[in-house]
Amino acid sequence: MDWKPFLGLPLWVWLFVFPSCLALLCFFSRRWIKPFLSPLWRFLDGIYTGSGIVAACFMVSILVIIVVQMIARWFGMIFHGSTDYAGYAMAATSFFALAHALNRGAHIRVSILLNLNRHTRWWLNLAALYVAAITATYFARFAIKTNYMSEMINDRTQGIDQVPERLLAVVKMFGTAPSQWSELWSSAGSEWVYTPMWLPQIPMSIGTVLLAIALWDNLCRLLVTGENPIKVETVEESEADKNEAFESVPEPLTASDGAQR
Repeated sequence: MDWKPFLGLPLWVWLFVFPSCLALLCFFSRRWIKPFLSPLWRFLDGIYTGSGIVAACFMVSILVIIVVQMIARWFGMIFHGSTDYAGYAMAATSFFALAHALNRGAHIRVSILLNLNRHTRWWLNLAALYVAAITATYFARFAIKTNYMSEMINDRTQGIDQVPERLLAVVKMFGTAPSQWSELWSSAGSEWVYTPMWLPQIPMSIGTVLLAIALWDNLCRLLVTGENPIKVETVEESEADKNEAFESVPEPLTASDGAQR
């Protein structure tokens, strides 16, 4: 596997070891770390909501594309690449909505084992979130690598959809140094070119990264608060269930406890 070093450490250390260490810190120091994580949680909640809004905008764009295609047919014109544009918008809708849907409990979760034993519910939620976070991190890493590979081999769409070359220059500005912007714009023409595959793949990378962050975030919240932050809006737990779930969370051992034993 290709795990190149980043800032002196292998990439897998940054993606898996450090988040796992943060999760352990949240478990053993849940009381004093919560005030430091609360502002970060509010910021991340805003990011998840924003991604949901972006997903909704792309969903509306699908409707706009269909309406424009219908109008073009009425006037005897052809809307080239409309099917491809709608497919790109649908993919962007799905990936941008991943993190937002996760926190709203919209993802499919098989909870039959969680309902069997209330005392093991916390541990099962913990194991499920950790495995999901590891899997989503792998997915995000290789989604980003797919973007780089598509740009490196200049992979183009197989359809008839085209985009302005200046639009590609605007998007490339976010991945290049400001000193290279003048060269980037000087090489960009005013004509339309076939869509490079890395352009519609960007929402996939952003969405998977947000999903991985949301899963690690929910894992830390579970360890700190003792409650599963993923709640289905139509199902409400009673206060007794919440208190009992929090009481079932194991307390970490302290130095005094170890000395007494």
